[in-house]
Amino acid sequence: MWQGIVEQLSLTLGKEFQIHERQRIHGGDINACYVISDGADKYFVKVAEKEGLSQLICEQDNLKILARSHCVNLPKVRLVGSSKTHAFLILDYINFKPLESGERSYLFGEQLARLHQWEEQKEYGFDQDNYIGVTIQPNSWNKKWHRFFAEQRIGWQLQLLYEKGIVFVDIDKFVEVIAQRLGSHQPKPSLLHGDLWHGNVADNGDVPFCFDPACYWGDRECDIAMTELFGGFEPEFYQGYESILPLDLAYQERKHIYNLYHILNHCNCFGGHYLDDAQQLIRYILEEL
Repeated sequence: MWQGIVEQLSLTLGKEFQIHERQRIHGGDINACYVISDGADKYFVKVAEKEGLSQLICEQDNLKILARSHCVNLPKVRLVGSSKTHAFLILDYINFKPLESGERSYLFGEQLARLHQWEEQKEYGFDQDNYIGVTIQPNSWNKKWHRFFAEQRIGWQLQLLYEKGIVFVDIDKFVEVIAQRLGSHQPKPSLLHGDLWHGNVADNGDVPFCFDPACYWGDRECDIAMTELFGGFEPEFYQGYESILPLDLAYQERKHIYNLYHILNHCNCFGGHYLDDAQQLIRYILEEL
């Protein structure tokens, strides 16, 4: 595998590259991640089983569309490739640290707001299906937000759970509940990062970066809602965001619906306590919203 990486990276760079240093680093729960160096330049390598090539291609494509916006900072994509047994994604290596409170959190809030304002799109979805974690994320275009989210986000995840023998609610009835709750909400389609928890945002010492996207065109509130999951973002981030795009008061209700999607996906990926979390959130949506 590593010889294949060296050969393909050399072709991409237009010069010979040899690995003088290789170190495995933490890069998530799904794939093995490494930093490689020839003594001068460093690259981040995400390695998956051969079957994971489509996921890495989607990640590359998502990073490239975000890069086209010139709104957020991203690691530069060098290549996606494969060997006989593995697939890999190579990015420029950036020495990150967690994004903490202060001016760079505020700046990232501003940058995300500008991303959500970028370009015009008339429908919700994406040009191809992609992945949220290891789960397929369907993105068929739809002119109605409440139908798109109810069916392709909540209904899809509930169906995957049903196929594993996990049943929280009657899927068809609950999809209609979600559609009804969102029925009067028809937001401007925004390009979303799509997987915006704090582990996918960092600081290189100068500017904030984001990575590991799961992009589609949807309600900007979906990104903001996810920032409140799994530890949350610093207050300055929200201040920066709302300095450009204030949130509607009804966001405080809709965020529970939007975050149910990610909780259900964690049920599909990991099970465990997320099953209880999902049940509680479904009950809250049915009884309180």
